[in-house]
Amino acid sequence: MHLVHVVHLLTQGPETGLTAETDPERAGRLALNAAVEQVRDLAPAGVPVTSELLIGAVVPTLVDAAADARMVVIEHRDLSRMKRLVTRSVTSGLAAHARVPVVAVPSGWSPPAPPEAPRTVTVGVDVPDRCEHVLRTAAAEAGARGATLHVLHTWTFPSPYEDLAMSRDEDEDWAKRAAAEIQSVFDTLGAETSQVPVEIDARHAYPADALIESSRTSDLLVIGRHDPAIPIGSHLGPVARGVLREAACPVLLADPVPTDR
Repeated sequence: MHLVHVVHLLTQGPETGLTAETDPERAGRLALNAAVEQVRDLAPAGVPVTSELLIGAVVPTLVDAAADARMVVIEHRDLSRMKRLVTRSVTSGLAAHARVPVVAVPSGWSPPAPPEAPRTVTVGVDVPDRCEHVLRTAAAEAGARGATLHVLHTWTFPSPYEDLAMSRDEDEDWAKRAAAEIQSVFDTLGAETSQVPVEIDARHAYPADALIESSRTSDLLVIGRHDPAIPIGSHLGPVARGVLREAACPVLLADPVPTDR
């Protein structure tokens, strides 16, 4: 387990001229040392704990530091909308640009202590025939926890037509077709997922709202990043941004296709 703390030396406001360059570095070192001690108390015996203090712009520096990581875990703080507009979100920036799985843990969240309600990992599926890697990632997380895998697929229509509701029969036909497509993908994942209990939930709903609702009863929420057509810009999309901001449980963002690592 490797702890990274990034010190951004560009202070703002009237204190800029009064702050020595070494002061933020010293504060960052103290924060990192305190985190290392806490992790050593929490980590299972035998888990190596290392740390690194870096200097630079927070998001690009973290992206570079995580290039060879198996997974990145970051806390998601509950910032006000105005503060988020001013400071931007490190969580969203890292999730958009890191090319490894990113887990965002809500501030104040703690895992349920057994024996609690049955454990659930929820995975959001957008296009069923392109969800194999995201499903495989979620199934592995559910298997590691002894949890049920809740596969959630929703659909909506462009806003001018959303009020023209489908009939109940059309809704049911759409849900059955989507569930069958998801099940056919899951059946191809192999023996490593065969022991994971699966519940497929396909319904007409707004994706972000349905995922956030499910996060209240889930141990983990798994969603995929957009498969980028160009290497620049954000690859999160509005659903992922909304889920990262409002989810009540940790959110794992998986790449839509396997990477070499």
